[in-house]
Amino acid sequence: MRERTHLEQSIEEVTAIEQELEDSITLIELGEAEGDDSVLDEADAILEPLRVRAAKRELETLLSGEADSNDCFLEIHAGAGGTESQDWAQMLTRMYVRWAEAHGYKVEWLEESPGEEAGIKSATIKIAGHNAYGWLKTESGVHRLVRISPYDSNARRHTSFSSAWVYPVIDDSIEVDVEDKDLRVDTYRASGAGGQHVNKTDSAIRITHIPTGIVVQCQNDRSQHRNRAAAMDMLRARLYERELQIREEQAQAEHDAKTEIGWGHQIRSYVLQPYQMVKDLRTEIETSNTQAVLDGDLDDFMAASLAQRVGANADNDTEIEG
Repeated sequence: MRERTHLEQSIEEVTAIEQELEDSITLIELGEAEGDDSVLDEADAILEPLRVRAAKRELETLLSGEADSNDCFLEIHAGAGGTESQDWAQMLTRMYVRWAEAHGYKVEWLEESPGEEAGIKSATIKIAGHNAYGWLKTESGVHRLVRISPYDSNARRHTSFSSAWVYPVIDDSIEVDVEDKDLRVDTYRASGAGGQHVNKTDSAIRITHIPTGIVVQCQNDRSQHRNRAAAMDMLRARLYERELQIREEQAQAEHDAKTEIGWGHQIRSYVLQPYQMVKDLRTEIETSNTQAVLDGDLDDFMAASLAQRVGANADNDTEIEG
């Protein structure tokens, strides 16, 4: 149902963009015909936000990964540095909460470990909504803050680190595809309880999944057809469990990689003093409007990193108007 609703909303949005584009073209033609610059200015004012909306929709079409449409978990961990990094971790968490709320996502707090004097040592939140993981997945990494410390009586400049880690909420309804060519199906006579019928027909089923070596068997029913159906359900469950285990092992490996939060794996730098600049170290996107970013204005950064990940051509202009 959620997928259908989102599809309907997407169609409505694209239709609205097309209509506004046609209206703008009509305005431009009218302004040029009458030599009226004010009409042309009005059309230009409509076209720019229209371009931004269209670009965002285009990016959303690239969110086609298996888990991109899923909800996601976001973990924030303070790096070394005590109160400084813990305060930065809290600022970073607030930034993502503001972003999520501004985009209509539901935020659920799952864990928060308070800092020693201020801020937090860590926090885990769940962000629920269509494409939550798709948009946030490129935010995983180390975030660096440079500022005059409010906790330093000598007002010295400090550098702090915190890490963000984003991973998808796994949907229990994920389908497991099983191809017939990967199966070896054997029938055999059931053993044990079951009455006289057991010894008369080969109703029991054994299914071997050749690529993984997983074997399941069922002899509960007198019907070979029902036993096969039950065995296939068991096989799908085993394959799903195996996939979850692989994902958990990958997640653990990523988790282990978070143990040292410092200069490595940096994705973005936030400089508040002596000048103001937020710069993504992967895409070179930057802005001097640091307060807007800390208040959750992350769309340009996310769009650029997503476009880079999927191989799209990034805009050559790396300066966002602050």
